[in-house]
Amino acid sequence: MTASKQNQLKKTLGLSFNIAVLIGGTIGVGILRTPGTIAEMLNNYWLIIASWLFGGLYVLLGANSYAELATMLPKAGGSYNYIKRAFGEYAGFLAGWFDYITNAIPPAFYCIVISEYLIILFPSLANFSTVMAISLLAAFVLIHLSGVKNGSTIQQITSFLKVICFVALVVACFLYSGVEVPKIKTDTTFFQIGLIFGFFKSLQLIIGTYNGWNSVCFFAEENENPSKNIPKSLYSGVILVVTIYVLVNMAFFHVLPIETLSKSNLAAADVAKILFGENGALIVTVISIFSLISILNAFMMIPPRILYGLSRDGFFVKQGTNVNKGGTPITALLVSSFFSLFLICIGSFEVLFSFAAFLSIIVWGLAYASLLKLRTKEPNLDRPYRSFWYPWATIIAIIASIALLLGFIYSDPKSFIIIVVITVISYLFFLVLKKE
Repeated sequence: MTASKQNQLKKTLGLSFNIAVLIGGTIGVGILRTPGTIAEMLNNYWLIIASWLFGGLYVLLGANSYAELATMLPKAGGSYNYIKRAFGEYAGFLAGWFDYITNAIPPAFYCIVISEYLIILFPSLANFSTVMAISLLAAFVLIHLSGVKNGSTIQQITSFLKVICFVALVVACFLYSGVEVPKIKTDTTFFQIGLIFGFFKSLQLIIGTYNGWNSVCFFAEENENPSKNIPKSLYSGVILVVTIYVLVNMAFFHVLPIETLSKSNLAAADVAKILFGENGALIVTVISIFSLISILNAFMMIPPRILYGLSRDGFFVKQGTNVNKGGTPITALLVSSFFSLFLICIGSFEVLFSFAAFLSIIVWGLAYASLLKLRTKEPNLDRPYRSFWYPWATIIAIIASIALLLGFIYSDPKSFIIIVVITVISYLFFLVLKKE
């Protein structure tokens, strides 16, 4: 099933948008909230830094594989296109819907968290958290209904300013010398069951904060020159994000010891109190809201592209391919927004965040496997970019995905059970769709 000409996406996006949507779609609530939680779980400076680096290396290996896949099949929807091509229609259907759920969850929890930060600034709004989250969602729906150009412009401006804000915060932390941070004792109990559990739980949170690193692939069909722009943006964007994440953690630990940071739900705000006094928390709260608006904008654009691609291939209703004059897949945007609205009403930050990370690992692992399969199955397929150190880099990424998945099953069995149920139900839906 193919979309008609009037329902085709427009090639209006370039390299600057790619980098902006990767940074804007990745850096956000995770790095602001999780350092304290991870410090409590691991309680070891070097293990914490190593965990963030491990997550970054895993994502960089992924970017290497996705650079080849996305330039080889530059289609809306990203990952599921590669998995469907390699392993057949049901594998593509399942991966597509997993990827859709993963990327439709973020708008919900970013709306929730922005409303939480607004309540910090304006305590009198405490009883209106859900109303504010829904209002925010509605405002961004209206922005994106007006066309892809407006969304692209907002993304580039907010992502640039976001990087400036984080760099300024890191510099301020390292310039601070008011308190001597006590030496961190090396924890020798790594192989204790509790710490292994904490390590995988931490990695689940860390992978969640990196979620969005492959954002550019969802827009490959709208890119003016995907063969050149996608690899450049994937590598430069991922390296920049990993660098910022590691530096932010090191900067926070420069200001506060692990024992103090581990008791913090809003690590950035507590660090800022030390740096700037009582007004510091307000400064970081304002920066946080602005940063989260950038990531919310990115994730308002991603799920409709996946749903558009699924609809075009007959994995959702025909109306899902409807594109308005501004280049926005309008039906897909509205459906995705109603899904986000549902999640806002029922979900909580931690549950949604962990569940999204779980599904991400499954989709990424299948995408890496599809690269190996397609190299064998279709060796003559046009490949404008070839991943380096093939096949070993891809094999390592697959092994890491399996290890992370097993670790997540161990540390979060409830999410795994939900995923198994979704998989069983999805096959029934697939059979119904194929009969139509």
